[in-house]
Amino acid sequence: MMTAHRKSNGDIATSFVRRHIGPSAGDVTAMLEAVSAKSVDALMAETLPASIRQAAPLDLGKPLSETEAIAHMAELARQNQVFTSLIGQGYSGTILPAVIQRNILENPAWYTAYTPYQPEISQGRLEALLNFQTMICDLTGLDVANASLLDEATAAAEAMALAERHSQVKAKAFFVDRDVHPQTLAVMRTRAEPLGWNLIVGDPLTDLAKSDVLGALLQYPGSSGAVRNLRPAIAALKAKGALAIVAADLLALTLLASPGELGADIAIGSAQRFGVPMGYGGPHAAYMAVRDALKRSLPGRIVGLSVDSRGAPAYRLALQTREQHIRREKATSNICTAQVLLAVIASMYAVYHGPEGLMQIARNVHRRAAVLASGLRKLGFAPLSDSFFDTLSVDAGAKRVEIVARAAAEKINLGIGDSGLRIALDETTTPATVEAVWRAFGGTLAYAEIDAETREALPDELKRTTAFLTHPVFHAHRSETEMLRYMRKLSDRDLALDRAMIPLGSCTMKLNATTEMMPLTWPEFATLHPFAPREQAAGYHALFARLEKWLCDITGYDAISLQPNSGAQGEYAGLLAIRGYHASRGQSQRKICLIPSSAHGTNPASAAMVGMDVVVVACEKNGDVDVNDLRAKAERHSDDLAAVMITYPSTHGVFEEHISEICDIVHGHGGQVYLDGANLNAQVGLSRPGDYGADVSHLNLHKTFCIPHGGGGPGMGPIGVRAHLAPFLPGHPAAKADAPVGPVSAAPFGSASILTISYIYILMMGGEGLKRATEIAILNANYIAARLDPHFPVLYKNAKGRVAHECIVDPRPLKTTSGVTVDDIAKRLIDYGFHAPTMSFPVPGTLMIEPTESESKAELDRFCDAMIAIRKEIAEVEAGRFEIAASPLRHAPHTVHDIADDDWKRAYTRSEGCFPDGVSRTDKYWCPVGRVDNVYGDRNLVCSCPPVSDYAQAAE
Repeated sequence: MMTAHRKSNGDIATSFVRRHIGPSAGDVTAMLEAVSAKSVDALMAETLPASIRQAAPLDLGKPLSETEAIAHMAELARQNQVFTSLIGQGYSGTILPAVIQRNILENPAWYTAYTPYQPEISQGRLEALLNFQTMICDLTGLDVANASLLDEATAAAEAMALAERHSQVKAKAFFVDRDVHPQTLAVMRTRAEPLGWNLIVGDPLTDLAKSDVLGALLQYPGSSGAVRNLRPAIAALKAKGALAIVAADLLALTLLASPGELGADIAIGSAQRFGVPMGYGGPHAAYMAVRDALKRSLPGRIVGLSVDSRGAPAYRLALQTREQHIRREKATSNICTAQVLLAVIASMYAVYHGPEGLMQIARNVHRRAAVLASGLRKLGFAPLSDSFFDTLSVDAGAKRVEIVARAAAEKINLGIGDSGLRIALDETTTPATVEAVWRAFGGTLAYAEIDAETREALPDELKRTTAFLTHPVFHAHRSETEMLRYMRKLSDRDLALDRAMIPLGSCTMKLNATTEMMPLTWPEFATLHPFAPREQAAGYHALFARLEKWLCDITGYDAISLQPNSGAQGEYAGLLAIRGYHASRGQSQRKICLIPSSAHGTNPASAAMVGMDVVVVACEKNGDVDVNDLRAKAERHSDDLAAVMITYPSTHGVFEEHISEICDIVHGHGGQVYLDGANLNAQVGLSRPGDYGADVSHLNLHKTFCIPHGGGGPGMGPIGVRAHLAPFLPGHPAAKADAPVGPVSAAPFGSASILTISYIYILMMGGEGLKRATEIAILNANYIAARLDPHFPVLYKNAKGRVAHECIVDPRPLKTTSGVTVDDIAKRLIDYGFHAPTMSFPVPGTLMIEPTESESKAELDRFCDAMIAIRKEIAEVEAGRFEIAASPLRHAPHTVHDIADDDWKRAYTRSEGCFPDGVSRTDKYWCPVGRVDNVYGDRNLVCSCPPVSDYAQAAE
């Protein structure tokens, strides 16, 4: 019996809730006094409109203690059955070196970091990501790679969109290899249909030449395991001006000719088998690499090399102006995240093994597959292809059912096709595994005997002849000691939540409790294949069902899809549901999407991806949506209005009074209300979007529900919908294959393994605890607003002078009086040991601050004291002590190179620069580089590890 409703070990004062929430009872009293509120309840009444307050308390069952929660998770884990899954389809068993598991995946220095938008305090993870990009470029034989995408299927859809923009062929048709992974084809169909692109599925070796297509996706090796020479197909594509995309297995590429050598323009795939557990579907880092001419259209993030203020090498995110934050509905993608933590793990796997180690793993896997094939031939089941790497397909005929049953008795899962069987081996495969497969096929053979008479099965014309991973970083860390020190060195260069508050607005950098993280790496959760038989994942499905119920209770929605594996994918899935709903009612003409001018850039980008036309709605001077403008535009587009996309509380950090009216206006003209769930941390337990008029929301589990940001991913963006939209939640060929809307992610439940984190968080918080967390998040934000307002005016407040869970402070007037910029303030905060707040979003030149409920009053005060001290430094510039160019603000951040400078000639002392007021000399965080030159980095684009000699030259 589940332990979820067992009485916990204490009340809210001594439970996990007290450890999750930063301020003590005494702190709360002092903060309420500072914000002139009589009580927490009174503050909530002044912050949220009374019309949206939920009446009934949030009842999610008794919260569990941490000890009870771990016992409950162990009970769920026991319901999962760990079989050896030889299913393939892009998911493989792998061995994560323990030194990487303990010091990356389980290390808060890595998993609590934020997206590296402040490069000076992100040099460690940026170097690891540059290693990832270098690894991808080397293995694919292409020029530029990004820092990861969400999954292989998404990467394929993004590559198709890139091809559509660059192909010389005007036909809106795209060719897909029939030997592509089924989930990849399904996601591509979802992406293509709203945009009017036709997919042609066939054999690239026979059908491609006669097809008028803008590009093609070719699987290498095929999903069946076949290794085919794709050169003729690629040549045929290039001859007509179409683009060739190859979905390639990274481990196979250590032995096979690279996609670049075959002539491909783009390569995509998954880095999962480089040490990342299958996790019942994710999270995993996908990759995309392109030839140089396509680099400025590459979706996602790219890490590049620049220089700092002293001319030393420094990493940064390159080409950031391509991102959807700026390009909005003209964006080439809505993706604003990556799978950083998983890309780091994959890159460290390559650093750990080096090229020789990876090749040896690949040879071992291929050898096992070749021996397996020899034995199957003896048993009368010849593989359908003579050339393969690690996967075999056989026609089992009438014996298929009994073979699958015997394999299950051996605790082995085989891939099951329409008539055939697929057997995909991996680095965990042993000779005993191979012998068990032979037994499933009805024979008793000895591995050693078959091994002695077996030859390899890779075609000579496709064997790799080019070197890869030649950079010293992939050769220098062979011992565990060196590997451990390398990872520690990189983490020491970064500033993550384990060091200090990260006060980023709209990003909710809250505590990711250790107990929440622990089950993630248990084998019962980590090693399951996403397409394993459902009965083997009973524990997972019990977790899914309960998490869905909780999220419905929290949001007021009627149904949840856990599939979207990022907030952007959630937006996309939500808009697809709206589109499907209108189509089902014979109203496919509804394509107008109203979006406020303040909206996050993913909103218009997502609308464009589902074929909607964006109409921008104005905002009032106080930041609220201009209801009159919204009403006028809704009336103008009444016959073709599809939806409105609104963020609530608003992007400006305020609960708008007119939210119900906005919903009524849109519904009155036949539209649907998409409410962006990025700011749900201000609502849980206090209000429910489904109650006050919203029809669909995505829920950022990596914000409100404690999944760590991981340096810029993983994320999860499930969507909640009202009952009328439930039929249009995303389907999946492995689950709801006949759903009217196709899948948006490769796996049916997205990045399933990290759902354990949010599940445990809710399990230990309970309804009362979640409500308390929301209240303290709002109190913390109002406390910061009250303390900073006299120094940096708070830009937006509601009619009662309150902000929601975040606030925007406005330093723009100071640029006139002193020349100081928002960059100067952000970089100077590093000297005080803080990550900067969100810069210039949603209002250029401002700072958006979100403290979350997890930060103590002491830490809030430390941050406020730093901001006030910076204001005093600005005052010194205003008073004429020195010009802004000569001030500590413009020279920030200060590094050890500054304090050791033998030729110090600045207008302020070393102590003022390096140890500003209130900063501990003992615990000082030193960023490794000075201010990074962004312009230099974009003009001199270097996106893979340069030769060591380049570092020496840059430092001269």
